[in-house]
Amino acid sequence: MPVPSFLHSIVGWLRGGYPDGVPESDYIPLLAILTRRLSEEEVQSVMDALIADGRLPADKAGISVTITKITNEMPREEDIDRVRANLAAGGWPLADPFTIRRTD
Repeated sequence: MPVPSFLHSIVGWLRGGYPDGVPESDYIPLLAILTRRLSEEEVQSVMDALIADGRLPADKAGISVTITKITNEMPREEDIDRVRANLAAGGWPLADPFTIRRTD
């Protein structure tokens, strides 16, 4: 399986900054820089799940829960915003982020 060019860029950047290897004390800050971002396929999976489960209009909490279910990871604000933007672009209704929905 070929390695994507962006991965080569990241490895080159790491080798340039750490020619002797990454010291143990730098792992946590380095991982913070390299946080995971939802792929386009995962964004689509979140949207599909929200639509299939009838969770529209989508609110921040619903999107966050669905991201966590699909990825087993805590959602990032940027990813929540990407899902909301993609839903809006597709004409799907969004909940007002400042409105609390009642469930009774």
